[in-house]
Amino acid sequence: MKLVKIIFFSLFLFGISTQAFGQNAKYKCMLQMTNYKGLEAYVAVSLVDSKGKYIKTLYMMGPDKQWYNGFKEWDKQLGKKKEKLDGITGASVAAGNRATATFTLNESDFGKGYKLRFESSVEDQKYYVTDVEVPMTKEGITQKVEGNGYIRYVKLNKV
Repeated sequence: MKLVKIIFFSLFLFGISTQAFGQNAKYKCMLQMTNYKGLEAYVAVSLVDSKGKYIKTLYMMGPDKQWYNGFKEWDKQLGKKKEKLDGITGASVAAGNRATATFTLNESDFGKGYKLRFESSVEDQKYYVTDVEVPMTKEGITQKVEGNGYIRYVKLNKV
């Protein structure tokens, strides 16, 4: 009888742990820039909660760390957490160009009011804290979302 209880308890804990950790899925992101005037844009892609609080950085388009402080809101949060950005950085994006990136999303985060926030910055020009925000819902994640600044639109597809 004791063995049966241990087995059931173990299965119960296993079920809770798999639900708590969720399932990770890869998404390919295509980003199209507007035809703005100026240097290449840096773009930070972050997961934020329903109140706009940063949870984690998913990708940074722009290789030079010296310019990351241009993202005032992102840098403020990064300063507290000191995230490691190795492996999630890529090239900056020129006006009118496209860029692609692949990142992993935890599907248990869907439907909680979370968003993918795309911040954009160009040297000596305006900084857009919320150039694009993509809702983390099953329906919204793959919709084409128009930008408000240097980004024309963003489109994600599950890989």
